[in-house]
Amino acid sequence: MALHPTLVEDLDASLDQLVELYQEFHRTPELSMQEHNTAARIKEIVEGYGYTAFLSGGTGVVATLENGDGPVIAYRADTDGLPIQEDTGAPYASTAEGTLPDGTRTAVMHGCGHDTHISVGLETARLLAAHRDLWAGTVVFLFQPGEETSAGAAAMLEDGLWDKAPRPSAVFGQHVWPGVAGTVNVSVGTAMAMADSLEITVHGKQAHGSQPENSIDPVVLGAFMVTRLQTVVSRETSARDALVLTIATFHAGLKENIIPDKAVFTINMRSFDEGVRANALAAIERIVRAEAAAAGAPEPEIRKMYDFPRVYNEPDLTRGLIAALRDELGEEGVIESPAVTGSEDFGRFGDAIGAPYTYWFFGGHKAESIEAGVAGNHSPMFLPDDAPTALRTGVRAALTALVGHLQN
Repeated sequence: MALHPTLVEDLDASLDQLVELYQEFHRTPELSMQEHNTAARIKEIVEGYGYTAFLSGGTGVVATLENGDGPVIAYRADTDGLPIQEDTGAPYASTAEGTLPDGTRTAVMHGCGHDTHISVGLETARLLAAHRDLWAGTVVFLFQPGEETSAGAAAMLEDGLWDKAPRPSAVFGQHVWPGVAGTVNVSVGTAMAMADSLEITVHGKQAHGSQPENSIDPVVLGAFMVTRLQTVVSRETSARDALVLTIATFHAGLKENIIPDKAVFTINMRSFDEGVRANALAAIERIVRAEAAAAGAPEPEIRKMYDFPRVYNEPDLTRGLIAALRDELGEEGVIESPAVTGSEDFGRFGDAIGAPYTYWFFGGHKAESIEAGVAGNHSPMFLPDDAPTALRTGVRAALTALVGHLQN
């Protein structure tokens, strides 16, 4: 069933203000678990709409609105920025800076569209508060910090989220991406991959660069590890199974003629199947330790940085949402898609209480821009170039999911 015309008319009348709100958050990103000003601003806005709000997990915000008898439904929007120097050229581009956990100063950018998610969540909350005659029940908005590091959902849950807020019978969420503005992409069943990030410290023996025979070279040893680790996918995983293993950082040494005493590299792995994941993690540890032993090096250190769970869209809930979205956005506006190898901690909210959930993507760009090539998420040039349409579609999709379960 399509949304009541009053909701869409109000959204359209307020679209300019919604774009301004989005630009405000775009200018002022904060790093994961440091979203203090963002959380304060969100709390101020939702309380102004009439919601009861409290902080959760440090910099998360939970906003609840009760509206008579009916089900409890939750909606999640993430709020953190990334340590990226923005290069979009937008007049509202971020010039913000932040401090990483290791003390490093960095530029900060909403390079994954969380500014869009905040704005869509807030506008959806406003419309529900303004039109209580069109729905009944309780809605819980989760403005979650720390999605980029997989820390935020866990922090909110550890802070007693579902003991303090009403427990929902379903949880919804969405993410902007470089698709056509006005469209959404939904997966039935597995929607996003599990992810594991590891830090490997390779220990060697320092020596002068002119005397390598006196060393155990951690750079050479680390290079062997990096090369051999590629075989976890190419030689230890069936072609029928999906696995991505990326080594994107490698740090060692300070001078070209000094062999250092250690090297550090990081691994990021994506998988859809628990068995594949377990086998790959075991293979990583076996290879890293065996290569160190082969070089006569000290035992390496393998440190888990973080992990993300699989996002599994409950089939019945998701098929119902797809039908409702097609009523609202048109057949051409809703695309049923296979799972993506990106990862999210969104699923933790439903998994923690056994509640079904659905997570989908909405486009942010003009069709001609996509044909010409646009930057993807996590790029310094990522910026939806049709923000009004993207925001409008995001709000309509969120309302469709929520009101569809909150009918009075």
